[in-house]
Amino acid sequence: MGQTGNLIGFRPDIKVVDCTLRDGGLVNQFNFSKAFVDALYQTNIKAGVDYMEFGYKASKDLFEKEEYGKWKFCEEEDIRAVVGNNDSDMKLSVMADVGRTDFKTEIRHKKDSVIDMIRVAAYIHQIPAAIEMIQDAHEKGYETTVNIMAISQVGEAELKHGLDMIAESDVDIVYLADSYGACYPEQIRRITDRYMEMAARTGKKIGIHAHNNQQLAFANTLEALTRGAGYLDATVSGMGRGAGNCYMETLLAFLRNPRYDLAPVMEFVQTYMQAEKDKGYIWGYDIPYLLTGVMNVHPSKAIDFMDEKRTDYAEFYQELLDDMELK
Repeated sequence: MGQTGNLIGFRPDIKVVDCTLRDGGLVNQFNFSKAFVDALYQTNIKAGVDYMEFGYKASKDLFEKEEYGKWKFCEEEDIRAVVGNNDSDMKLSVMADVGRTDFKTEIRHKKDSVIDMIRVAAYIHQIPAAIEMIQDAHEKGYETTVNIMAISQVGEAELKHGLDMIAESDVDIVYLADSYGACYPEQIRRITDRYMEMAARTGKKIGIHAHNNQQLAFANTLEALTRGAGYLDATVSGMGRGAGNCYMETLLAFLRNPRYDLAPVMEFVQTYMQAEKDKGYIWGYDIPYLLTGVMNVHPSKAIDFMDEKRTDYAEFYQELLDDMELK
C-alpha cells in the first residue's frame, strides 16, 4: 500500500472521533460533571468533530452502578439529557466490550435510540464473539466498528486469520488499537497496510486508536492516516487510561479540512481540563507508562506503581524484566 494524501491537502474520508468521555472516564470512574459533558458535546459540534463517544454499554451484572458515573453504562435517557434528539451533524457512539455487555438486552433498536454507532472492543481471540455482537448491532440498524485491542501483541498469522473473519462480517469500520502504547510508526505502517489490503477487498473503513506511552500516539495516528486509515480517535488533552491518547488539540491543528475548528477546543481546555487535574485525576506520559510501553505489556502495573506513589523507576524496570523472563 502507498501513501494516501499529503501534508498540504485534506482527505474528505477522514472522520474524527472524540473518545474523551469513554477513555477519559477510565481515569475518573466516569464521574464527569454535567457541565463538563454538556460543554464537551457543544464543543465537539462547534469544532466539527464527526463522532462523539459517550462511554461504555457495561453490564450491570458485572459492574456496580454505585461505583461508577453514568457514562460507564450510557443509559438512553442519560444521553438524551445532554443531546436531546441530537439535532446536529455529529454522530454519537458507545463502546461495548466483548464479555462485558448484555448487548442483546441493553442495546435497543436504532429506531428507539439517539446513538448512531456501536463500537465493539475485542482481543484477537475474541473475534468470533465480537462478530456476534456486531451482527446484533447491525441488524438493529447501527453503524458498527470492531476495535482489535493490544494490536502490538498480535502475530502476523493471528492478524491475517482475524481480519479474514472480520472481512466476512457486516462490520463497517475496523480499528487497530495500540492499547499498550508499544508500537512505533514503522510497525503502525505495516499493520495498517494489512488492514488496508482487507479494506480494498471489502470496502470496509479503517481506524486507529493510539495510546501515548512512548509519546507516539499522534505520530502513530498520522502514520496510519497516511497509509489510508480514515477514522481517527482522539481525546481532549489526551485524557485517557494511563498514558492517555492522541491529543484532540494536536490532531485538529494538523488536519487541513476547513470544517474542523480548533478554537472551541482551546476554550474547553482552558475552562475544564486543568480543573480535572486539580481534582487529583492523573493521566498522560510518565516514566512508568513509558516502561510498560517499551516492554509491550498492559499498563496496569504502571497504574499500580503510580497509585503507590513509587519513584524507584530502576527497580520497577527490573521487575518488568523479571516478569518477562518468567513468561
